[in-house]
Amino acid sequence: MTTAPASPFVLWIDDPAALEAGSRLLGGKFGSLAEMTAAGFAVPGGFGITTDAYRYFLASAGLAERAREVRAAAQGADLATVQAISAEFTAAIQAAAMPADLEAAIREAYGELERRTGQEATPVAVRSSGESEDLAGASFAGQYDTFLWIQGVADVLHHVRSCWAGMFGAAVLTYRPDADPAVSAVSADQGICVGIQQMVDARSAGVMFTLDPVSGDRSKVVIEGCWGLGEGVVSGGLTPSRYVVDKVTFEVLKRDLSPQEEQYRFDPATAAVGLVPVQADRREAHCLEDAHIGVLAELAKRIERHRGAPQDIEWAVSEAGEVHVLQVRPETVWSHRAAAPLVAEKKSAVSHVLARFAGVGITQGGRNS
Repeated sequence: MTTAPASPFVLWIDDPAALEAGSRLLGGKFGSLAEMTAAGFAVPGGFGITTDAYRYFLASAGLAERAREVRAAAQGADLATVQAISAEFTAAIQAAAMPADLEAAIREAYGELERRTGQEATPVAVRSSGESEDLAGASFAGQYDTFLWIQGVADVLHHVRSCWAGMFGAAVLTYRPDADPAVSAVSADQGICVGIQQMVDARSAGVMFTLDPVSGDRSKVVIEGCWGLGEGVVSGGLTPSRYVVDKVTFEVLKRDLSPQEEQYRFDPATAAVGLVPVQADRREAHCLEDAHIGVLAELAKRIERHRGAPQDIEWAVSEAGEVHVLQVRPETVWSHRAAAPLVAEKKSAVSHVLARFAGVGITQGGRNS
């Protein structure tokens, strides 16, 4: 008989213990949200089904050793072999019984979320949050599963199991981060938390970067958004509208409107999130008002200051106009390069001309002028 772990099966992201546990029990994604919640940022409520709960499930089902064998067998195997290994083991996870005490803990936590929200069958996002996720050199971005607008405890339990099975999807088994040995050691025996988070009925949503992701210019905040849920931006399924904001003055320097005929929303006809028509008066309109752009840019700057490095942030604006933080991760492309000053050293016209003749660029705000 497998002994239950000493740590809890469930941790709420507003529990002080969640901040202390961090990615060890909540994975990279939900550990970050616990940190953001403790720092006072507007994060929708939720709880994580911990990495220890996941390992307890595998051990109780007699699958723990097989999980290690599957990862080892996938190393260096051809794609067809990996796909076959993946299909066999994910089917075993889907078929395995969940321990009664673990299922009871999940049911109790979801019931508490219903009480906190005052909404029966509260819609939630069921998000995979791996131990190795969002670590430097091994972000695992896009490798793990997320399920949106899940309602009722039976569906939550089903999708929790799907997230666990997703740890052994072919994409994850073949993921090869260019990581240091410490990261590789963690990812060799990855654990996963499954985060259960209240859905925001988003008027608009998307991502923002505390630097320009194209040029690396740290004097800018770049916001990309669309009408409806942010799935279209995150997945690349929709072309977002784009806003470039000065990080010091919060002036909107550039607005690129992308007309939008469809949006991702919960569709009652299919009882799932999918593409539905955008309201006629919004199709040629910006998904963000200037006031929201300012709030988002200021929020991005505060999060960057709190975390001490450039960040990649998922956000949503509700129909009521409230701004929410859905996810925060380190920006991994430009943030390890030397930062250019926000305000460049002033150059005279003569020195600028002489520098041009000498073939030397004059750096202003992270770009060569």
